Amino acid sequence: MTVQGIAVTAKQMQAIESWMFTAQMPVAALMEKVSGRIAAWVMDHYGPGTLLVIVGPGHNGGEALVVARELYHHGYSPSLCVPLEGHKALTGQHLAYAKALGIPVISPEAVAGQTPDVILDGLFGFGLSRPIDGELAQLVDRVNALDAPIISIDLPSGIHTDSGAALGTAVRASHTLCLGLWKRAFVQDQALAYLGQSALIEFDIPPEAIAAGLDQPSLTRVSRAAVAAALPLRRSPTTYKYREGHLLLVCGSETYLGAALLTGLAARASGVGMLTIAVPQSLKPLLAAQIPDAVTVGCPTTDGAIAAFPEGFDWGRFDAIACGPGLTQQAQILPAVLATDLPLLLDADGLNLLAQMDTRLSQRRAYTLLTPHAGEFQRLFPAQPSQPPQGDRIGQAQAAAQECGGTVLLKGACAVIAAPNGQTWVNPHSTPALARGGSGDVLTGVIGGLMAQLAARGEAVESAAWSGAWWHAQAALHLAATRGVGGVDAHTLATQLAPLLPQLLER
Repeated sequence: MTVQGIAVTAKQMQAIESWMFTAQMPVAALMEKVSGRIAAWVMDHYGPGTLLVIVGPGHNGGEALVVARELYHHGYSPSLCVPLEGHKALTGQHLAYAKALGIPVISPEAVAGQTPDVILDGLFGFGLSRPIDGELAQLVDRVNALDAPIISIDLPSGIHTDSGAALGTAVRASHTLCLGLWKRAFVQDQALAYLGQSALIEFDIPPEAIAAGLDQPSLTRVSRAAVAAALPLRRSPTTYKYREGHLLLVCGSETYLGAALLTGLAARASGVGMLTIAVPQSLKPLLAAQIPDAVTVGCPTTDGAIAAFPEGFDWGRFDAIACGPGLTQQAQILPAVLATDLPLLLDADGLNLLAQMDTRLSQRRAYTLLTPHAGEFQRLFPAQPSQPPQGDRIGQAQAAAQECGGTVLLKGACAVIAAPNGQTWVNPHSTPALARGGSGDVLTGVIGGLMAQLAARGEAVESAAWSGAWWHAQAALHLAATRGVGGVDAHTLATQLAPLLPQLLER
């Protein structure tokens, strides 16, 4: 795993750094190395100008001072705000040298009157556990009120390393330069408003140090490189359709035909070899006309919802099932679906129906993936707090996966995919353009199609969830950039998944 694919807690990062320092890596040398790379990033993005540097008492403040020194030597005009005393020894030395160079120091109160071109936030880094309050909170408010881009070192000051929660108040950065390894806060929804654009500043952590600090199972941040290694699924030159997976979609009702159509279009875009869609009998002609390359199965209904599968329905021809979009809660087919030994994705009303049953998914012999949004999650897992401690959605999804015995994909700005064994993936990028009806149906289709293809190959299907979530989100991000946030309807998203994939995977 590359460092781009690792997201660590404060405890893990402390253990990694401890290994390096125990191995006699000089703290001063590491600070110079990291700060030099931060300074280079600043020079690449902002030309010489005035720089306001907020200096904390720890090594985060020391790094800010080294950056200020290096930029001073390259024609920038830094000023320092040093609100606290009791600096660590190395930070104190860099502060003394900065003063000797004539770099001015201003009071926290004077920050409000500054007009810098750029602000460098080096107040607190990772590991902060106490709220920012009192005079420090006032300083943060003054910094946030200035009309200048803010660059935070490692984390915006005031953000909890693990949960991403704002501790009292927090700096709202324009850019956050995360040091060494991604911190868990970078894959938490509630931190997104503070992080701005994020970049990883690597400093060559030895693999031995990473191994010493990481707990197993680990948290993986889904990266473009990881998805490029997984998609598109490789095919033999002598393959044929049944070797490329046969997916059964169980979806739609007389009320929600569109859900079946969107799910089917997205499943087709996944590249699955064969697609069968089970819908109410009355919808069969309409759906067959829209997706003629799918096999459409008409089912008997009750109140416009699927009541049963046709007599003699052959489950053995499928490699995976995706069930739920548009079913309505009048559907009566979930027990039959759960009784199969096929990999299964449940979404939408499949989840709502499951919430009414006393079923532990670990009793199924095959992989089961649940894809709830927040409301569906609460119906499925009423014992889980509606507001998890410190807003930690990652911990919330992990607890739910252990409770039910299946894998849980908790939707959100950072989608969390948690397996019952604790292995967790987080897709760190999304867009509010996906806040449209039908977007979740598209996600179900593309993941279901990938699951069927992997199962047909005899491969583990787990990667379908995180690679499909990345593909879905990145396609929406691309469309939002070209069509606007309001221009990403679910039908456009479903039909653009396949043609956009090669472009999305380019470095």
